[in-house]
Amino acid sequence: MRSKDKKQVNLIAQNNPKSPITEQYRLIRTNIQFSSVDEDIQTIVVTSAEPNDGKSTTSANLAIVLAQEEKKVLLVDADLRKPSVHYAFGLSNIQGLTSVLTKKMSIETAVMQTDVPNLEILTSGPIPPNPSELLNSRAIGITIKELKEMYDYIIFDTPPVLVVPDSQIVANKCDGVIMVVSSGKTNKQSAVKAKELLTKANTSVLGVVLNGVETDNSNYYYYQS
Repeated sequence: MRSKDKKQVNLIAQNNPKSPITEQYRLIRTNIQFSSVDEDIQTIVVTSAEPNDGKSTTSANLAIVLAQEEKKVLLVDADLRKPSVHYAFGLSNIQGLTSVLTKKMSIETAVMQTDVPNLEILTSGPIPPNPSELLNSRAIGITIKELKEMYDYIIFDTPPVLVVPDSQIVANKCDGVIMVVSSGKTNKQSAVKAKELLTKANTSVLGVVLNGVETDNSNYYYYQS
């Protein structure tokens, strides 16, 4: 499973910046910036309705294109059950978000550098026995507040909405959420149910990334909700 996750996260925005797919990630970036005209959008949750829809790939590449615009960006692996961000960037996961939330380490110590200028990573850290409880603790609110003072954008990669409640918990504490669905795979009813759950979490659904569409130009599109 870990090897599979590693292969699925393609950092195309870093490896092929002129790709049509990378351009679509820039379009997502632009739409987010237009969404923040009336209020700041600094903390963004990326999730999906179901597993293997491409949410980790989307969160990683979105973080990269934001950093490429000379914004200080932090990508946080808040999937405390099946983390994959550290695989994508070739980092250790001995320490990370869980280390910070349990007060075993400061944010500054836990955060790691990447080869992408302006982009830093906070991996998941050791997988805890109680992910939902840890994410719903007072510590996560304090951590997010501290991160907002340190970074222009914080992107949270979270588990699928219909699998566990973690995404709803984190989204409730953030400025907005992007949901990833996979063309020809994600069940329509599942996508609608996931959006309803996110709305009930009292968060702003910024839009939906439709992943895996076969066209002549790109296989990623962004739809503003």
